[in-house]
Amino acid sequence: MLVFEFKAYGKSSQFTAVDEAIRTAQFVRNSCLRYWMDNQKVDKYDLNKYCAVLAGDFPFADELNSQARQASAERAWSAISRFYDNCKKGIPGKKGYPQFQKDCRSVEYKSTGWKLAEDRKSIKFTDKKGIGKLKLKGTRDLHFYSFSQIKRVRLVKRASGVYVQFCIDVHRKEQTESSGNTIGLDVGLKEYYTDSNGVMVENPRFLRKGEKVLKRCQRRVSRKVKGSKNRGKARQILGKRHLKISRKRKDHAIKLARCVVQSNDLIA
Repeated sequence: MLVFEFKAYGKSSQFTAVDEAIRTAQFVRNSCLRYWMDNQKVDKYDLNKYCAVLAGDFPFADELNSQARQASAERAWSAISRFYDNCKKGIPGKKGYPQFQKDCRSVEYKSTGWKLAEDRKSIKFTDKKGIGKLKLKGTRDLHFYSFSQIKRVRLVKRASGVYVQFCIDVHRKEQTESSGNTIGLDVGLKEYYTDSNGVMVENPRFLRKGEKVLKRCQRRVSRKVKGSKNRGKARQILGKRHLKISRKRKDHAIKLARCVVQSNDLIA
C-alpha cells in the first residue's frame, strides 16, 4: 500500500466545509465508542450499523458520506481491538483503554464520496458537506495507477493547510544487488547511531536548534487573549514551526535509513 500526499487549494468556504466534515467524523467515532461502552457484546459490525442510526438522528451526520461514517467507526473499533489485544497478552500496567478523541484532524473516504479528475490535478467530493472541487499540487504522478487501485482518500488538516492523501493498492518491489555486508546498529542520544564498524553518525538535534524560535512563538501565543483572532494567528505560526521541525526529522531519518538498507544485506 502506497500513500501519496498532495496539497489542496480552494476557497475559504471549502476549507470551512472540510473542518465540518472532520468534526462530523470525530462525532461519529466518539459516538460509536460511547455505544460500545454502554452496551455489551458489541462488535465491529454493530458499530457499522450504528452509523446508520446516527445518520437518522442527526442531520449533520447524514450529510457526511456513508462510507466515511463507516471509516470513522472503524477507527473506534481499532482502538477497542487494540485494548482487547493488550488485555489478552497480559501487558503490565495500563492496557490502553479507548479514549474519546478531542482533536481530530482528518476524515477518511473509501471508494465513494469523491471523484478524481481525468488529468489527476483536482478532486471533487460529492457528499452533502459542500467541499466541492479542490485543486491538487504535489510531486507524485497518479497517472501510473488506475482509479480502481485507489482504495481510500483522506483529508488531513495541518498547520500549513489541508492535504489530500491517496492510499493506493499496489505491490512494490525494488531490484537491488547483493552487497554481502552485515552491520549492527546501536541507536543513542549523543550520536544518532553507531554501527559495528565504528562509524558514528552525529545527531542533528533539529528540535534543540529550533527551540529558540519555538519559545518566542509560544510567548506570543501566551500574550494573546484566549479566543481572539490574534491568538489564532499566533497558534497557526507556532504550529508551522513545529511542523517544519518534524518534517526535518522525518526527512533525515528516511534518507539515512534508505542509505543503510541499500548498502547492507543484514541489519541487526
